[in-house]
Amino acid sequence: MPDAVFPIERLKKRSEFLACAKAPSCAKGAVLVQALPREDDRPLVRAGFTATKRIGGAVQRNRAKRRMREAARLLLPEFARPGFDYVFIARGGVTTREWPRLLDDVKSALIRLAADRERPDVKAPRPAAPTTDRTP
Repeated sequence: MPDAVFPIERLKKRSEFLACAKAPSCAKGAVLVQALPREDDRPLVRAGFTATKRIGGAVQRNRAKRRMREAARLLLPEFARPGFDYVFIARGGVTTREWPRLLDDVKSALIRLAADRERPDVKAPRPAAPTTDRTP
């Protein structure tokens, strides 16, 4: 259910998940987070959650998604940027990771994605690598 102060919607269509797959991502601990800026002007955040069969059976995958949903519910209002779509992908150990560490993983990934987004697109040229002359 979207929050009145900071609306968060769920991503449900495969095409929305695939669009986010091409976006910048950040892997921290047991979670990988992808963030894609949307083209529309709606100031809301959309989030999707996925876990592959590598995580385990259906019970483990559902538990992983429930834990990521709760972490996102707690952290997205503070660390998400309006107008972005976020996809949370479970990695190994997400179901057994201690709750404070999982929250820290999600928080640091969201902060890193926001910081990377604020960096200027123009990168300074790298200095040339020093050459060593090995003539005797």
